[in-house]
Amino acid sequence: MKRSTENLATSKITGGRRRPLKTRRKYDMDRFPNEAVMGQQVTVTRQVRASLVKTALKTIDHVNLSLKDGKVKKSKILKVLENTTNSDYQRRGVISKGAVLETEDGKCRVVSRPGQHGVVNAVLLK
Repeated sequence: MKRSTENLATSKITGGRRRPLKTRRKYDMDRFPNEAVMGQQVTVTRQVRASLVKTALKTIDHVNLSLKDGKVKKSKILKVLENTTNSDYQRRGVISKGAVLETEDGKCRVVSRPGQHGVVNAVLLK
């Protein structure tokens, strides 16, 4: 998917044709969002600008849960309770930052970005 820089389809008032001020660059291109859902863990890597690599989650079945005493525990995800990012995400069960999950240890809120970081970190709610 490429984004248009300007409308070149129409002609100028003088009748001349429009020429772009600049050509499209690689960083102008859009990419489909990577939305993590529940399931057996599957990660993908993709190349981004400056030859860096991002690791993203397609599916995940556990969460790194930060407990009250400062310890971290790996807990199984049971279901996605709510996602304030998008009502469609909530219906489909997409895990994104700010989503509330039901785990074996109780409710938790996601604080990481699974589509960008490749890991699901969460804090336990009351």
